[in-house]
Amino acid sequence: MIKRGWSIAAVLLVAILGVVLSPLIGVSVPEESRISYAFATMGTRAECTFYDCDREQAEAAFAAVEREFDRVAKACNLYDPESELSRLNRTADREPFVCSPLLWAVLTEARRANAASSGAFDISVKPLMDLWGFYRKRQKIPSPEELAAALNRVGMEKVEWDDLRRAVRFRTPGMALDLGGIAKGYALDLAAAAVRELGIKSGVIDLGGNLYLLPEPPPEREDYRIGIRSPSGTGCSGEVLELKGPCAVSTSGSYERFVVLEGKRYGHVVDPVTGDAPYLNRSATAVAPTGIEADWLSSAAFLRGEELIPQLKRFVPGAEITITAADK
Repeated sequence: MIKRGWSIAAVLLVAILGVVLSPLIGVSVPEESRISYAFATMGTRAECTFYDCDREQAEAAFAAVEREFDRVAKACNLYDPESELSRLNRTADREPFVCSPLLWAVLTEARRANAASSGAFDISVKPLMDLWGFYRKRQKIPSPEELAAALNRVGMEKVEWDDLRRAVRFRTPGMALDLGGIAKGYALDLAAAAVRELGIKSGVIDLGGNLYLLPEPPPEREDYRIGIRSPSGTGCSGEVLELKGPCAVSTSGSYERFVVLEGKRYGHVVDPVTGDAPYLNRSATAVAPTGIEADWLSSAAFLRGEELIPQLKRFVPGAEITITAADK
């Protein structure tokens, strides 16, 4: 359920954290029942807040979260030349690359996401991301010829998947995969599973605005309250999600990552069909049973808008997706 209206504390929390989503917790919750820990990981900021656990238990959980995030980063970090994904991208056009179980799990879900979204979510989009300057800055808008050349190296149908060997091979030279819209969600799932094995039932794991809500809400609360930042990036949208755990929440928008070319802003979600990088004046928030689903659902819904939501919800039972328009 979504309720409108914010408390002053909620507005301040969003401003301080600077994330897309912020858990509105702490009101009337005894300080001694809450233990929090923040750290840098996967190119962003992570924060864990746990309730009704002792210090020793919480510290074990914090260590488990860091360990799982690190495992995903070593497999999926596009910016680390030694990561498993980087090695795949360097060699898969010459010979099949055999994946670890972790990387293969992410790739398998990415294939499902591509089918569920009719191609709106496509991890083979890296050549277009390179072209638009999201990894290396450029000054001019890509020409039609440049876009056509990049699009020839994009498309999941150009990838061979060997499910028996967990192997990937590119049919077209120059292809590359980008897991930026799905890997953080999977990291949340692994971290949440590790935390729950330690007996912690209440709390929030926040990975750069991607949230996992543990089964039980904070003390003296009936649910988790999650505020959605305005797509304009200037404050709060006024929308609050009241959620029961366990579930995951993710938001996609253009306001945190973009490039400015010839005086115009272009958002970091590139259309894998047209090659365009539109600066869309909206955000998409997905609530799903798992972090990996919430991650890619929000990306696909952000790009295609309301028209795709019924189809996405059929593929992910129990998911809820909200499109939020920017302030005028």
